[in-house]
Amino acid sequence: MRRDAKADQLRRLAGERILVKDGPYGSMIQTYGLDEAGFRGGQAFTHDQKGNNDLLNITRPDVIGEICDAYLAAGADIVATNTFNANAISQADYGTESMVREINLAAARLTRAAADRFSAETPDKPRFVAGALGPTNKTLSVSPDVNNPGYRAVSFDEVKAIYREQIDGLLDGGVDFILIETVFDTLNAKAAIVAADEAAEERGEELPVMVSMTLTDLAGRNISGQTVEAFWHSVRHIRPLTMGMNCSFGATELHPYVGVLNAQVDTLLCVYPNAGLPNDMGAYDEAPETTGRLVRGWAESGWLNIVGGCCGTTPDHIRAIAQAVKGLAPRTPTVLPPALRLSGMEAASFF
Repeated sequence: MRRDAKADQLRRLAGERILVKDGPYGSMIQTYGLDEAGFRGGQAFTHDQKGNNDLLNITRPDVIGEICDAYLAAGADIVATNTFNANAISQADYGTESMVREINLAAARLTRAAADRFSAETPDKPRFVAGALGPTNKTLSVSPDVNNPGYRAVSFDEVKAIYREQIDGLLDGGVDFILIETVFDTLNAKAAIVAADEAAEERGEELPVMVSMTLTDLAGRNISGQTVEAFWHSVRHIRPLTMGMNCSFGATELHPYVGVLNAQVDTLLCVYPNAGLPNDMGAYDEAPETTGRLVRGWAESGWLNIVGGCCGTTPDHIRAIAQAVKGLAPRTPTVLPPALRLSGMEAASFF
């Protein structure tokens, strides 16, 4: 099925019921207790690889496959690839930037196979695969040098190029959509958007894109200083398949901003919060039942099309979320009146 047809299928299903996205790979990988040898998987590298979760798509596909299967078994309709840091900028920390295509290709094929297997078992519940693009560890909007505000460690074209390499690997591996997630820098997201647009043009196809921002503080802004509404105005022109938020905070803290997006987003709304806030040791204590109860409140308010989990959530959280929203009516996307919608730090609309 073509990707544009997959997008139409997702929209149809999201109009019938609230769909469920999977949870994170990072915190689940930690439960395996892998050491350096575990990450290397018998292969030789010039740098230490412990912590390089994306490499596991190649060296330990059994681990990634088990995690993906667990989310699907828990009720996920959409599973993302384990490729959050599978770009040349982030992989340079491990000396594996030359393996970016291989990592993304392996991740996409692995996730595609799992999703297709579960879809075949329950044809009335098709599963979708989103190719995940993380924000990288560089920022285009803010200087890393406090003494030189105009300095940037990377250029827009460089970031666009590293995203293009990643997107091509994911598409060749068979993903349905591209997910630009955990966006803390609007300009980084725009580089990914342009890369996706260029990849689609070269392939002669429509490439559905999902966008998910993250907040850097409880004032409701990203690192670029934009509010959630201003960020939406910055990316709305691409007509994303979904818009939403993930990471940074739990459902309690994200609650008011989900309400803001519900009123402004004229496409599907997708939100996947953390399992609350981390404790003093950096771990997440929020029980699956609590997360499920909190997101059910969003669903009862008519705010959700797609919901899942981010940091600290597990297959048990995804199962609890799926049960919590089961049978509840999905959100009807907002119909916005014609207007000139602009964005700086704040949003502005002129009717």
